[in-house]
Amino acid sequence: MRKLFVLLVAAGFSANMAYSGGIMTNTNQSASYVRMLARDASLGIDAVYYNPAGLTRLADGFHLSLNNQTISQTRKINSSFGLLNDGEYQGNVSAPLFPSVYAVYKTGRLAFSGGFMPVGGGGGAEYERGLPSFETTFATVPILLSTQGIPTTAYDVDIFFEGSSIFFGGQLGVSYQLSDMVDLYGGIRYVTATNTYKGHLQNFQINPAHMLNPGGGLTNAYGFFNTIATMASGAASSVQPIIDGGGGGLTLNQAVALNIITQNQADQLAGGLGAAYNDGLNISQIQGAYQTTAATAADTADELVDRRVDAKQTGTALAPILGVNLSFSDNFNIGIKYEFLTKLELENDTEVDETGMFPDGAKTRSDMPAKLSVGAAYRATPYLNISGGIHYYFDKAADYGKTIAGSPVPNDQVIDNNFIELALGLEYDLTDNLLVSAGYLRTQTGVNEMYHSDLSHSLSTNTFGLGGRYAINDMIAVNLGFLMTFYDEDSKVMNYGAGLGTVTETYNREVMVFAVGLDFSF
Repeated sequence: MRKLFVLLVAAGFSANMAYSGGIMTNTNQSASYVRMLARDASLGIDAVYYNPAGLTRLADGFHLSLNNQTISQTRKINSSFGLLNDGEYQGNVSAPLFPSVYAVYKTGRLAFSGGFMPVGGGGGAEYERGLPSFETTFATVPILLSTQGIPTTAYDVDIFFEGSSIFFGGQLGVSYQLSDMVDLYGGIRYVTATNTYKGHLQNFQINPAHMLNPGGGLTNAYGFFNTIATMASGAASSVQPIIDGGGGGLTLNQAVALNIITQNQADQLAGGLGAAYNDGLNISQIQGAYQTTAATAADTADELVDRRVDAKQTGTALAPILGVNLSFSDNFNIGIKYEFLTKLELENDTEVDETGMFPDGAKTRSDMPAKLSVGAAYRATPYLNISGGIHYYFDKAADYGKTIAGSPVPNDQVIDNNFIELALGLEYDLTDNLLVSAGYLRTQTGVNEMYHSDLSHSLSTNTFGLGGRYAINDMIAVNLGFLMTFYDEDSKVMNYGAGLGTVTETYNREVMVFAVGLDFSF
């Protein structure tokens, strides 16, 4: 069971908590984004995140944007491994609070800005049944016992795991209008990361047809193997006086004939070994067999003892941000932003660790990649605004702490291409105060099949958003948005070996987001 929990926590839980964005990065950072999905050339208050150089195009004064999103995600995994009780698994991720706050003070050619947002993660996941990688080894125990002469047909186990991941970013910067066409931005983002892990693997049960389980029902596997170890150790000790007296070379039948042991004692010694016994074994060999059985059963019991974990990982890092805004006319502008690599190292703060995976104070890498975004906005008519954008994530240069079977893996073995996003959004003014919007976002992951596991997989997506903005007056506006993300199902083929054959795992997800935002200008 220790090894199974290692799989659970080593799978990189936090690496796939992002909703809209790359492998580690959230780009859904405002209600305006949720309603149209293309904000890279924004000249609104949320340009603090999307196009900070364009903030010089705001009116002089103070501007504030308050946003929250309510996010739900369903993760679906299916395993073809035939020994599982049920090969369908589902995990639920929820983020009822996903806030972002932006503030800008614009004066003349300068704009001073700050923002606070969940740049990565932002929710908690709960797996009530665990996942295939947790349960597979349990599922193989009945067939392994049956091949060893202990017929077993069923198992049950209590697996529970929950975790959360949140990477908050605090951002400060200055924008400067260099000319009527060109605006520049320089800033820095301070990232604080927190991952939490809580869970257990406990009460593994099997139904062996064995004298220690006379009813034939499910019984605690740890207790079963621990009892076997105790009894086998006792049997090995019971024949030590015979060996000490020079009778180690006798068979059980010979020992009975010489009245060294009774027939009943011989039957018990023979029966305890089951299929491992034959009449040609001498007493020394029988003792060795019992010692081996005792050691094997004790090791098995140790693996099946209940395990718990309660650990937290925290870390901080800084990343510079540069931006350029190009305004070719009142109707057309381009926004460009480059976020540098965030080299993030997480340190363990461990309360309980019965797995050996979270040594208190140990550190692991969990970078956020560098990102280049380029967007354009064009007002095609007095009522229609068309926006587009592209985001390119430099995944190959980031250290995500990816592991396979507990060992670090270089990026070039699991990532073929960098992650890319393409966005298109439309806004239409119904009245002077009310506009409606819609958008589409396509993401294309660059990972290969080796990257995937049931806890850590990256899938390409199609996202559709819609909503609107209502200006209550010249100083206050409300943004409402809704989006749904549909993931491209992917799969991984694994060879379990040892006669268990080839197994296919398939991965899929769905995300739903509701957003509301208030914009203030003074």
